[in-house]
Amino acid sequence: MTTPLRVLIIGGVACGPKAGARLRRLMPDADITMIDKGELVSYGACGLPYYVEGVFPNIKALTHTQVGLPRTPEFFEKTKGFKVMNRTEALSIDREKKTVRVKNLTTGEETDLSYDKLVLATGGRPFRPPIPGIHLKNVWFMTHPDDADTLVKEVESQGLEKAVMVGAGFIGMEMAEALIYKGLDVTLVEMQDQILPGVLDKDMADYTQIHLDDNDVEVVLSERVTALLGDDADDKLTAVQTDQNTYDADLAIIAVGTRPNFELAEAAGLSCRRGIIINEYCQTSDPDIYAGGDCVVNHYAGKGAGDYMYAPLGSTANKQGRIIANHIAGRPSPFSGITGTGIVKAFDFTVGRTGLTETQAIRLNLDYESVIWGGPDKPHYMKDARYLLIKMLANRKDRKVIGVQVAGMGAGDKRLDVAASTIFYGGALDDLADIDLAYAPPYSPPIDPIAACAQVLSNKLDGLAHCISPAEAKRRMDQGEVVLLDVREPDENKMLKMAYDKVIHIPLGELRDRINELPEDTDILPFCKISLRGYEAQRILNASGYNRVWFIEGGHEAWPYELDYLGM
Repeated sequence: MTTPLRVLIIGGVACGPKAGARLRRLMPDADITMIDKGELVSYGACGLPYYVEGVFPNIKALTHTQVGLPRTPEFFEKTKGFKVMNRTEALSIDREKKTVRVKNLTTGEETDLSYDKLVLATGGRPFRPPIPGIHLKNVWFMTHPDDADTLVKEVESQGLEKAVMVGAGFIGMEMAEALIYKGLDVTLVEMQDQILPGVLDKDMADYTQIHLDDNDVEVVLSERVTALLGDDADDKLTAVQTDQNTYDADLAIIAVGTRPNFELAEAAGLSCRRGIIINEYCQTSDPDIYAGGDCVVNHYAGKGAGDYMYAPLGSTANKQGRIIANHIAGRPSPFSGITGTGIVKAFDFTVGRTGLTETQAIRLNLDYESVIWGGPDKPHYMKDARYLLIKMLANRKDRKVIGVQVAGMGAGDKRLDVAASTIFYGGALDDLADIDLAYAPPYSPPIDPIAACAQVLSNKLDGLAHCISPAEAKRRMDQGEVVLLDVREPDENKMLKMAYDKVIHIPLGELRDRINELPEDTDILPFCKISLRGYEAQRILNASGYNRVWFIEGGHEAWPYELDYLGM
């Protein structure tokens, strides 16, 4: 009689349960055990901000199945077919004996569990900055259902009113929105000079920040939190102190990043570098030990940059759980890596990125070009058309797309997914422009925004489109170096103007007849609402011998700086 394969899984949130469930379906006779030191297993942590906001009323939705069954150890044993030991902590791994020393956190008893194959799905943990007052009451980290549950209860029972979010990443965005909708005053404090650092370039972040301002979030940048201050009487938070100011607060949420839990692997002598290093089958440096989820670093899958990338996401963790199970079961299917795709809802904005940011491309010494495109996500005559901003990067040499960022009220998610697929498969600008995307007016313009952006960047690389980003235009304006050419219609010009004293207004239809009104010895920056007419103006001027012409990418709709609103 053949001895069943013993598979031990450490970690029970995303990668671990996926690996166990998939493996049971592939290997009905395997001896599968999953351990986790927590009480709850297999919960949806990404839904926590939406419970706080009130999108769904019962926190159990994050710990139960779609039909309402609680994902308890009994559920996994009876329904999924493998053993789960919660409140059980893994203390050490003996690779030679193939055992894991574990501790029952209820009884304190320590035992050894044997394995033939070991899966490390130990996840990540929120970074706890070493600042005074981190222990105070009404200070939360938003990583576990208990965090969201207690936050909602305490806001209501204590009547909490002033919240400070420490960190302007994805969780900071989501929790700021959730607390605004609950009626709290929210201050968002970020030590970097932009929101979503590491996710967006500063120009896209500045554009997104305007939307936070419009929704009453007080954004504080370039300030480092130095202490959380409390009331000596009841040990409750009263204020958040930075290196420059002090902000009143009766609650704070710390969201300054996730760190991988790889200490167990490192102590066992496995190869680690800011996380556990794995191969394409999620094997560690020990072929009998696998790892996946937030405890690992992943290879970057995009063509044009080879590096490790840490991007903790439930989607990646679940995919890696499947890869692990497949390989253990003798059905190898390689995991090709990630492109750093991430997305967040910020009030009415969809904000996200895939591939490399401009900051990362510079760090990797890539020879690239970028462009910002702005326009509606549907034809202008559709009443639900919404504006969308897209930033795209491509390698100059082979024209391959290496990064895309989106921000705006338009449907940025599907454009981001198309871009992620293009980058994953090593597609170039012309490939992206030529994909047979679905078209009908309720869904997109005839040329989809992601294809239109690719065409503009292609024109820029070909020397047809001479354009600069809003940030570069603002820099030149601040130095007084340029003349702005407003090619909008007179009615548009009466409603809104650029806050600059060197503006010449000539509607595009009159430009050829009035071209002599423009100086020939000064840089000229044409613009319109989205700069489609700005591009046409640039081509008209070039044909007439004007060579110092660059249109402003995205037009005034993409302008994240001061504008003069007239008659509004």
